[in-house]
Amino acid sequence: MMGKRTGVQETLFYGFSLEQHVPDNHLLRSIDRLIDLSGIREHLRPFYSTMGRPSIDPELLIRMLLIGYCMGIRSERRLCEEVHLNLAYRWFCQLGLDGTVPDHSTFSKNRHGRFRESNLLREVFELTVRRCIETGLVGGEGFAVDASLIQADANRRLAVPGDEGLPPDAAGRAVKEYLAVLDDAAFGASTPVVPKRLSPTDPAARYSAATPNQAFFSYSTNYLIDLRHAVIVDVEATTSVRQAEVTAQRRMIERVQQTFGLWPERLAADGAYGDAANLAWLVEEKGVEPHIPVFDKSARNDGTFARSDFTFDHENDFYTCPGGHQLRASNRNFTTPRSRVDKDGFIRYRARVKDCSGCEFRQRCTPNTPARKIMRSVHEGARDMARDIAQTDAYVTSRRQRKKVEMLFAHLKRILKLDRLRLRGPNGARDEFLLAATAQNLRKMAKLMPVISLQRVT
Repeated sequence: MMGKRTGVQETLFYGFSLEQHVPDNHLLRSIDRLIDLSGIREHLRPFYSTMGRPSIDPELLIRMLLIGYCMGIRSERRLCEEVHLNLAYRWFCQLGLDGTVPDHSTFSKNRHGRFRESNLLREVFELTVRRCIETGLVGGEGFAVDASLIQADANRRLAVPGDEGLPPDAAGRAVKEYLAVLDDAAFGASTPVVPKRLSPTDPAARYSAATPNQAFFSYSTNYLIDLRHAVIVDVEATTSVRQAEVTAQRRMIERVQQTFGLWPERLAADGAYGDAANLAWLVEEKGVEPHIPVFDKSARNDGTFARSDFTFDHENDFYTCPGGHQLRASNRNFTTPRSRVDKDGFIRYRARVKDCSGCEFRQRCTPNTPARKIMRSVHEGARDMARDIAQTDAYVTSRRQRKKVEMLFAHLKRILKLDRLRLRGPNGARDEFLLAATAQNLRKMAKLMPVISLQRVT
């Protein structure tokens, strides 16, 4: 028999528990179990006044931001609406059924003020990394690094020519931040090349045509990950040029060593990190094996001998050509020693003109110049080490494992919806990248912790 709903009669007393209405396998329940945010108040205590009306609990704001970035809710206005309506979100924020949800404008005020002054978002991110280390998700032996372009909140149609500079009426928080980072190697001082176009609303963003789509203004998010479980151990925001990304890699490695005491044995990366100076920094200063393709332009496509066809004698410091002649850095003895290194860090090894003029391999070696010369970097030892590593099975494994960084970037853009920034300026990009990396680590722990716990039990 078909039932019929009777008229609604309000009950005088209700018994309702949020705890019972949040499933055990809910993502936020796992995250709440894995992270402890009780230290936020003590971290922010110096930035609050001891007088006046009590503020909104900063832990509540951080919990709401974590919900937004973990669930791909990009708008803070919509985030407040979702927390107001969703029982699981209320439970995670410890609001109960009748707790008041803060206004969306509160996030902007705290983000531009106390959160940045205290570097709170970096502290929360490092909290997740420490938790990953404690639970055994971080091996510490092998790292990988890469960067990805994230579109900035800047309209390309309003851009001005870079050589003309910003218009006189350009103003705002993003413009002030741009002027503050002009000498920063990760932003304004990363390259002396004048950008083709500037955005008056976010001048620190870089005009980039690196993708097949139309050019756009962007920032780069740089990830340093541990290869065991692809945990993000550090993140850095930079302008979108190769030199800035290499600088970010160095900063991240040094920061991880100082903060967590992690000293990786090897680093996997693509060819953008394979310049001679960076390889030497990894090998000679940090003792890290570079599983990185060497950035080398010595190969030739005209059929003549390449530099690899010449043999270098380390003990006597000269090259031997296929014809048996020597190429030296200097064929003269000077009374006053001269530096043989140019401004780019290269040494020129030259053959004698008389050796090349009568050589049977002249047409295959130097058909258009009187004598052959070879450029050798002062860091060639590190480059040779990287070339030797590239011939090993471990390098093949590293090439496969470094794709984990690209998978994290795909997850960042498709699942967490961070394909375009909402905040402007270098600080805005830094805040968003830190929160997104924190969310990815939390989701990673929530996914892997039950598996690892089961493996330890068995």
